[in-house]
Amino acid sequence: MGEQISDGGRETAKAAKTAAAGGSASAKKAAPARKTPARKTPAKKATAQKATAKKATAKKPAAKKAAPARGPAAKQASARKAAAAKSSAALKKAPAPRKQVVAPKKATASVPAAPAKTVAAHPQGESRTALVRRARRVNRELAEVYPYAHPELDFENPFQLVVATVLSAQTTDLRVNQTTPALFAKYPTPEDLAAADPEEVEEILRPTGFFRAKTKSVIGLSKALVEQFGGEVPGRLEDLVKLPGVGRKTAFVVLGNAFGRPGITVDTHFQRLVRRWKWTDETDPDKIEAAVGALFPKSDWTDLSHHVIWHGRRICHARKPACGACPIAPLCPAYGEGETDPEKAEKLLKYEKAGRPGQRLRPPQAYLDAGGRAAPPLGAG
Repeated sequence: MGEQISDGGRETAKAAKTAAAGGSASAKKAAPARKTPARKTPAKKATAQKATAKKATAKKPAAKKAAPARGPAAKQASARKAAAAKSSAALKKAPAPRKQVVAPKKATASVPAAPAKTVAAHPQGESRTALVRRARRVNRELAEVYPYAHPELDFENPFQLVVATVLSAQTTDLRVNQTTPALFAKYPTPEDLAAADPEEVEEILRPTGFFRAKTKSVIGLSKALVEQFGGEVPGRLEDLVKLPGVGRKTAFVVLGNAFGRPGITVDTHFQRLVRRWKWTDETDPDKIEAAVGALFPKSDWTDLSHHVIWHGRRICHARKPACGACPIAPLCPAYGEGETDPEKAEKLLKYEKAGRPGQRLRPPQAYLDAGGRAAPPLGAG
């Protein structure tokens, strides 16, 4: 009984060992599930490598195409091509540029046939429009101050006026008016003066100064009137300036006051005042005539000449202008060059503005009605 038990016990122990061994074996089989996945076999590795190579081969062309854009040189080349394409497209669409038309410069004649239509802007920046307005306002103001303005040479016909105007060079109108009564009393027509003895004429004209040259001029123009115009004074500028001693200034005096044809008389007073008023900076009489004439309607030219010359003789003198007594002082850019004190300026006034005689021995009635006084004859004191 004891051996059977021992044998049974041995079998039981063996069974236990067998069970234990089986348990460990099953534990070993189950262990791989708990560990990390096992490495791929060489066959699987080769298959994966082939798949990766195929994918890389498929991606290479795209990489090759995109590669040029990644480098700096490639980017610059691409930018140049794009800019060239844009510029060519713009040139195709853009219209052809227009040629700039430049007006040719006008030639300036030394003696213009008519006043110019353009006037240079004032040096201080005054616009042409402002200059025209100011100049015309000055003329309107002067027309109110001198409503009786007239040519200050005594004459009864065009012949007397042209002779008197020639004689007025380098002297006063008063001196001419005091001299011509004796001249016209002895030589009333162009025919008479053309046949006159030069020495007798010189003696009459002596008080006017430069009497020899003036004698030659008046006898010469009288002969020209007789020979070329039948003893009549022509009414055209181009004819008048052909006469001995007759220039544009004299011609415009005759045309404006004997024939009623507008003209600007640019004498020394006119030249001085228009520059003082900054109407022009020109110094040549013909250029002054053109510049000032362009500021006014042609119909105003003759009266404008009278207004300016009268103002220059009575108030706006060359050396001592009476600024304090000037009616257009607010419009004058040269105000202050002369005496500004009203009382002192009043003493500088001349002719009727100072209660004294004018320059004509036989002035128009309108002048006398305005308070003007006739000048005394030569030798009257």
